[in-house]
Amino acid sequence: MIDFGQLLTVGFTQLIGPSAIFFALLALGLNIHFGYTGLLNFGQIGFALVGAYGMGISVANYGAPLWLGVLIGMACGVLLALVLGIPTLRLRADYLAIVTIAASEILRLITRSTSQTEFTGGTQGLTGFGDAFAEANPFTQPSYMILGLEIRGPDLWAILMGWTVVGLCVLLTWLLVRSPWGRVLKAIREDEDAARALGKNVFAYKMQALALGGVFGALGGIVFALATQSLTPDFYSPPQTFFAYAALILGGAGRVLGPVIGAMAFWFLLSIADAFLRQATAGDDPLLPFVESQDVGAIRFVLVGLFLGLMMVFRPQGIFGRRREVLGDGR
Repeated sequence: MIDFGQLLTVGFTQLIGPSAIFFALLALGLNIHFGYTGLLNFGQIGFALVGAYGMGISVANYGAPLWLGVLIGMACGVLLALVLGIPTLRLRADYLAIVTIAASEILRLITRSTSQTEFTGGTQGLTGFGDAFAEANPFTQPSYMILGLEIRGPDLWAILMGWTVVGLCVLLTWLLVRSPWGRVLKAIREDEDAARALGKNVFAYKMQALALGGVFGALGGIVFALATQSLTPDFYSPPQTFFAYAALILGGAGRVLGPVIGAMAFWFLLSIADAFLRQATAGDDPLLPFVESQDVGAIRFVLVGLFLGLMMVFRPQGIFGRRREVLGDGR
């Protein structure tokens, strides 16, 4: 028997949880890259990794205050953008795509290397950097009831701070895309040769967009690390970037709120599918006897993928997007 009340409870809990916040920040960065500038960054998770580890290492290993660690993590995002962008942004789009996905995987392998255990924690990960964040938690009760949902005090603090960061990033994006700077980005996305003919330094604008989107990605890694109080290198794998792209396309590329709504919807659908399949395969008389419980993790992605495929057929622009925003040439 399927408990639909429990399904909705699980779904709405994940709708506002740390994972939705993490993907919202990654997708906001990709929206600057792809949605507004037409840059194909397939390594957004690499920016999250350097942001999280930049913060974690500076605080846990060198005793830096948390605020300084956050600034260092953001600076690492800018530095990675410079390292990847300088040799590639003058070339075709596929060069940036190849370099970013390769760089993110290289960074993950270096971070998990046993030779780096004393520095990054290796495969065991890194802890001990979030004490100041936990001590600042004003929610002292074990749990709170919010709109019928029971949320732990530490989780509520992480959710509040995370959505505050998302809100500030959305506000900054809204202000920038309405400015002359944002209009130049859209012009580059549509036809960079025309923008160059009008005297715009296309390379400089692309670099600025890559750095800004990278900072958003780094903030995603920082916020998620503080929410979970741990850093594990294998979490920062290439599929996370494509989940963020799914959230971006689902919400609508080239729209300020599209990535946020898309991340929430993506994680809501994924958690609902997971909870439904686990209920349907449990017990002595399961609803889906042909599905093994160990296959639930893979099948939930199949179900969400089918939904996204149908959406690409009937509404390729996403929930809030405009069709022309996803028809760029990706330069």
